[in-house]
Amino acid sequence: MHGARVHDSIVRGLPRAEWPAPPLLHGAAPRSGPRRVLWVGVVDDDELSMARSALVRLTGCTVTRLASPAAGLAALRRESSPAESPPPLDGILLAVDRPGRWSAEDALALAQAFPLTPIFAIASSLCDGRRRSGPPLPGIEELPWHDAAGRLARWFVDLDAGLPGSLGLAPTVRREDRFLEAPTFQPHARPAAGQAPVTVAARTALDLDGLADLLAAAGHPIVQRTLGRPELSPPCRLVVWDAGRLDGADLEWLRLLVANRPSVAVVVLDSFPRGDSGRAVLRAGGAALLGRPVALEVLAGTLRGLASVTSVA
Repeated sequence: MHGARVHDSIVRGLPRAEWPAPPLLHGAAPRSGPRRVLWVGVVDDDELSMARSALVRLTGCTVTRLASPAAGLAALRRESSPAESPPPLDGILLAVDRPGRWSAEDALALAQAFPLTPIFAIASSLCDGRRRSGPPLPGIEELPWHDAAGRLARWFVDLDAGLPGSLGLAPTVRREDRFLEAPTFQPHARPAAGQAPVTVAARTALDLDGLADLLAAAGHPIVQRTLGRPELSPPCRLVVWDAGRLDGADLEWLRLLVANRPSVAVVVLDSFPRGDSGRAVLRAGGAALLGRPVALEVLAGTLRGLASVTSVA
């Protein structure tokens, strides 16, 4: 086979236009309705509330809220007849507004009620210090509140396309490098539709080049690069702005930009995203606030979701 792998569906030397479509994984089939996510825990926390709203806006999924695993499982059993299984879920999210909210027993109860359903935790900024010591619950990855919506948006797109998703893989410092090196995560293996052009801005030349490379890896063409703040009349409907440490002058510039171009969706990268800065960005007209350094899948999922929203609008 001239070195080709048995599972490689692409025949070497075949023109790209004639590559076969990737097979659906795990027996997946095209979906006819929105995806369904179970949100377990509080929603009144400012950061978690923004994460929940961003998840609905970027993915269009249906979010069912449960106060606790025990009460939620009982409610779901009441919704289903004895002969039926609980409604299918695409993911379970444990909302963590403070350390120690959930135990391993809570996660185990959900895993037993919904076998093979991925479970993740969305944590507020109060959990930052603990996150550096590893995941609080065995086998459950904890996502920062500002990254969760983008990660899930990218994962749902991968599922719809029958491609391997990265959500749920053990996080390591070299995970982004492995994504860029793996053929299944390279741009030619992803659906070409929906990769909207982007305007990029950053405070330093090094950050600007890194952000441009990241967007190119996600398959987004870059129309304009700006060192410093983005122009007030950007040529694209999507703008990614690495603001570094967001301040009041940056928020005023964001207000001017959105007032001058109301159809533009601006994604702001901040070194220390918090609830107050997130609300300030949204009030100024920004579309999303992400942390820096930003992960490839977070940025790609956020931009894809925003591109679909702006095209509909």
